Amino acid sequence: MSTTEIARLDAETAPLVARRVAEELALGDGARDRDRTLPYDQVKAYAAAGLGALTVPLEFGGPALPATTVAEVFRLVSWGDPNVGQVPHSHFAMLNGLRLNQLRLNGTRELAQRIYSEVRTGALIANAQSEFGTKHVRDIRTTLTPAREEGEWLLNGEKFYCTGSLFADYLAVLARRDTDGPLQVAWVRTESPGVEIVDDWDAVGQRTTGSGTVRLTDVVVPDEWITPFAITFDVPTTYGAFAQLLHAAIDAGIARRALDEASTFVCTKSRPYADAVAIAGVETAAQDPLVVQAFGEMELAVRSAEALLAEAGRRVDEADADLTAESAAEASLAVAAARASTAKVSVDVTSRLLEVSGARSALTTTNLDRHWRNARTHTLHDPAAWKVQHLGRWAVDGTPPPRHGQL
Repeated sequence: MSTTEIARLDAETAPLVARRVAEELALGDGARDRDRTLPYDQVKAYAAAGLGALTVPLEFGGPALPATTVAEVFRLVSWGDPNVGQVPHSHFAMLNGLRLNQLRLNGTRELAQRIYSEVRTGALIANAQSEFGTKHVRDIRTTLTPAREEGEWLLNGEKFYCTGSLFADYLAVLARRDTDGPLQVAWVRTESPGVEIVDDWDAVGQRTTGSGTVRLTDVVVPDEWITPFAITFDVPTTYGAFAQLLHAAIDAGIARRALDEASTFVCTKSRPYADAVAIAGVETAAQDPLVVQAFGEMELAVRSAEALLAEAGRRVDEADADLTAESAAEASLAVAAARASTAKVSVDVTSRLLEVSGARSALTTTNLDRHWRNARTHTLHDPAAWKVQHLGRWAVDGTPPPRHGQL
């Protein structure tokens, strides 16, 4: 983490910077995936470009950029490398939770000031939330128990799927002060005594997100570095909608990159099918009418997903500007539509990439299958079918989606 404050981006410059970062990422994403080379330098470059400080509030020296801009940055960076695109997901989700709670709880202002100031110099936050062997994602066994010193707590537990933890300066740890107490967020520096981050992530896709295990053994946490989590959902909120919006942006970026790589492969390496030559008289695979039709269908699907993503971002921004139960519900519904669409499109297009490119594209040397592996792995984060359920219940009887959302 640098001690020099990075340049403050705005809604116009942030996507331009993200595109430049994405183009640099795309030069080596295939090799990093093949060799499972963790993108330490690439994540540092992302933070150094100012892309991690987009949502820091104005009062804390940040640009407070809207959700539409953040989602577009995520889409662009994920086009370059969806692993790097996903690393800061929890960073932005937890910063958003800090912002929402800071508005309601005066006691979090000093903590917010400290964290935001470090984020402005390039610090990154990772999650330590999910746990193995529990009944559901919010069944948390990690505990905060009183330490010897008054005002301090001991944090103990083990987390998995801690995306970005290997690259992070802070961990945002979900824990309880007692077995049945409300969820809290313990903000812990990654170099704190008792913190162990294990590089054991071995998924088929998104292989370099640093999503390993975090073990916490008697980690000392001052009381002022603990913020409530459960109260986030006591009132109308865009917390879950914003987090899901960024997931949708990652999927959209994967889909667009797959389509771009498919067109390059077909135009430069694929051979025309014999029937296309004999019946349609084509000279190249790119002239095959069936290939052209397939590309048209994929382009339509990706454009539709991108449009839903942009609309969802606008709805989240509208809700943030005038937060009511109705505006929060509209934001969640718009994000549900985007998430359901991008999840399906990213998996479909990354699979069809190989179909339109031909048998040669299945060679391991091309590594084109990484796009499907990335899409399939990321879209398993939470069931897109539940997004359709929320949309269906709203359409049938006006039942709003739940506030809790999923990160």
